Amino acid sequence: MASKYMLSTLNISISEAATPPICSSCHRLMEPGEHGVEFLCPNCGKAVIRRCKRCRQLGVPYVCPNCGFRGP
Repeated sequence: MASKYMLSTLNISISEAATPPICSSCHRLMEPGEHGVEFLCPNCGKAVIRRCKRCRQLGVPYVCPNCGFRGP
């Protein structure tokens, strides 16, 4: 009973904003469940590269925002 009372008196507010992933090639929002990929830059290993399904299939190039590496 004590734990139920303690939980009901806590005022927890979660207001952290979540930003949806954006494709590094076409810069559009990636939908949940889309077969996109996310990986670290193969050159510097510091920036996260995200690619949507369409850009992966078409081989649209991307540019690393950290080191300028270009690749499909």
